[in-house]
Amino acid sequence: MRAQSIILSLLVTIGLLILGFIVSSSWFWVLGILAPFIGITLYDAFQKKHAILRNFPLLGRSRYLAEWMRPKVYQYFIEPDTDGRPFSRINRNIIYQRAKNELDTAPFGTQLNVYKEGYEWMAHSISPIDHHDLEEDPRVLIGGTDCRKPYSASLFNVAAMSFGSLSKNAVMALNGGAAIGHFAHNTGEGGISSYHDKFGGDLIYQIGTGYFGCRTKDGNFSPELFAERTAADNVKMVEIKLSQGAKPGHGGILPAKKATPEIAKIRNIEPHKDVLSPPYHRAFSTPTELLQFVKKCRDLSGGKPIGFKCCIGQKSEFIAICKAMLHTGIKPDFISIDGAEGGTGAAPLEFSNSVGMPYREGLAFAYNALVGFNLKKEITLIASGKIVSGFDIVRAIALGADATYSARAMMMAVGCIQALECNTNTCPTGVATQDAELMKGLVVDDKKHRVANYHRETIISFVELMAAAGIDHPDRINRSHITRRVSETAAHSYMKLYPYIPEGCLLQAESIPEDWKDILAMADPSSFRPRFEQVFIEED
Repeated sequence: MRAQSIILSLLVTIGLLILGFIVSSSWFWVLGILAPFIGITLYDAFQKKHAILRNFPLLGRSRYLAEWMRPKVYQYFIEPDTDGRPFSRINRNIIYQRAKNELDTAPFGTQLNVYKEGYEWMAHSISPIDHHDLEEDPRVLIGGTDCRKPYSASLFNVAAMSFGSLSKNAVMALNGGAAIGHFAHNTGEGGISSYHDKFGGDLIYQIGTGYFGCRTKDGNFSPELFAERTAADNVKMVEIKLSQGAKPGHGGILPAKKATPEIAKIRNIEPHKDVLSPPYHRAFSTPTELLQFVKKCRDLSGGKPIGFKCCIGQKSEFIAICKAMLHTGIKPDFISIDGAEGGTGAAPLEFSNSVGMPYREGLAFAYNALVGFNLKKEITLIASGKIVSGFDIVRAIALGADATYSARAMMMAVGCIQALECNTNTCPTGVATQDAELMKGLVVDDKKHRVANYHRETIISFVELMAAAGIDHPDRINRSHITRRVSETAAHSYMKLYPYIPEGCLLQAESIPEDWKDILAMADPSSFRPRFEQVFIEED
C-alpha cells in the first residue's frame, strides 16, 4: 500500500502537470485541489513515527479521526476489559502515553467504578516516603547456590514472543529498548535470530518442545547446539517452556505464511509449512527428569540461571516437581508463572478462553508451595499475565513474584493497535507479520526508544507507589497491601483471599494444612500423573 501510494501520487502529479502544459491550464486547478491530499500522502509515506500512516498513507488517518471524534467521557470512563478488546482503553492510554513520553495523567478523578466487584486498590501510608530516596531502578539477583553466573534482572521485562510470530523489526525494537533500558528480552521458543543480537540487549533464551535453535534434524534436543547458542554473552538466562497461558497443554503454532525460509533456517524446520510444536517435551517425561534436564542445561551453559515456565494446571504436578527438588537436590534458579489471561499470538479458542489457571491464583499457589517446602529462598518467581502498570507490578509482588514479564503491553509500546490479525500475517502496524511491505512501517530507531520509555516510566510509577505505601524495598510488599472488592458492600485484602501458609509446613505430615493434604498425596516425583488412588474420596 505504501509503495503504491507513492507511485500513484507521483504519477497523478506528473500526469496533471503534462495535461496542464499540453492540453489546458485548467488541469492546474485540478492539481491545486489534489495537491494537499498528494502532499499528505507523501508525508505519511515517509514519516517514521506512525506505522499505520506509513503503511497506509492518507487512508490511515481515518483511524486518528475516529479516535478524535470519540467522546472523551467514553475514552476515559470505561470499565476495564469490557469494550470487546484485549485491553481496556485505560490500559492502552497508559502504554501509549508512556511510550511516547506524553503526559500520562488523567483528568476528572478516578476512572473506574470503585464499588464494582473486582475493583482493587493498594493501601497507602499516612507517612509516605519521598520516592527520590528509594532506588530508582530496583533489581533482583537471579541464581541459586548452583548457579555460577547469576543475573541482575529488572522487575519489568519483555515476555516470550518469538521471531516468526513477531516481525524482525518488532524483535529489533524490543531488543533495542531492552538494551537502552537495561532489562531482559525473552526470545520466545522460536530461537535466537540475528535480530535478537542486533543491539546486544540482555536475552532470556526460551526453549520449548520444538527445541528451536538447539534442535537435531529429527526434532530432539541437541546439547552441542544448546552449548554453542548459550555461550553468547548477551544470553543471560535460559527458560524451559512447559506451558504458556495462551494455550496451556497445547503445542506452539506458527502458520505456514509466517514460516519463511529465513525463519525455517533459524528453527531448523521446513519453510512454508505450519509449524506445530508437540505439546510435551522429549528430553524428559517426569518431574525428576525435568530437574535433571535443568542441571544439564546449567552445566552446558557454563552455569547460567536455568528455570522453567508454566501455567499452573493440576496442582499436584507442581507439587510433584517440588518433591523432586527435595529428592534430587536440584533446583531451578527461577520459575515463571504464566496466567490463562496471558498470550499474544494464535491459539485455539477453547484453550485461550477455558484452559489454565489465572496468574493470580497460580502465582499465589506456586509461592505458597515453594515456601511450604522451604524452597523459595533459592528460587526467583517471575509473573506474567496482563502486566501493564506499576500497580500491576506491585500486585504481582504482593502475590509472591520477584519480577514480572509483559508481552502485549510491550507489543503496544512497539506500535501494536490490537487489530487482532496476529495469526493472519496481515498486521497493519508491521508488528506481527512477515510481510516485508508491512514491516517497513515499523521504524526500529523510533520504536526502540518507545519501548525503553514505557519501561522506564512504568518502573518510576512502581517506585512512587511503593513510596506512597511507606515501603522502602520490593521485598517488603505483601498481600496485606492489596484489597479487592468482592461485592458492592464487602472487600477483602489479598491476605484473606490468598492466605499464606507457614514456612516448611509441607515437610511434616502433622503440619500440612488440611486443604493441601489431598494435593500432596496425589503428587509423585517420578510421574506427572496424579496418584488419585492415594486419595480417599468419601461418597454421599
